[in-house]
Amino acid sequence: MKRRSINPPATEEMYDRLHFSQATRVGDLIWVSGQVGIDPVTTTPGDGMEAQARLAFEGVQNVLEAAGASLADIVELTTFHTDLRGDIKEFTRVKDEYVPDRYPSWTAVGVTQLARPEFLVEIRVVAVAGSGEG
Repeated sequence: MKRRSINPPATEEMYDRLHFSQATRVGDLIWVSGQVGIDPVTTTPGDGMEAQARLAFEGVQNVLEAAGASLADIVELTTFHTDLRGDIKEFTRVKDEYVPDRYPSWTAVGVTQLARPEFLVEIRVVAVAGSGEG
């Protein structure tokens, strides 16, 4: 099987500068790099957990679509939180809007830092293209 790097047009600069792909696809398996709650146009973080969670899930969705998959194809979800206990209820409400059923395996990890001090959450996923159909 051939390995393919997935980098939607808005993320090509990060690929060149930081040397990582937004996702890697091998066969039907897709590994999505951590997505944070940042507006892709203004590059400013969302205000609060709800806004950042939405932006991060939008990032995941965009990368999956570029890889030929959808949010329904997520089989594993890993989230990193700077205030896991304080933000988990709000995060879960947003998560359930983006992944409303056929819940994937999920690991939530509390961390002391993310890439920028204003980031509250980072989301990475593993998906299997086509697995969410039915």
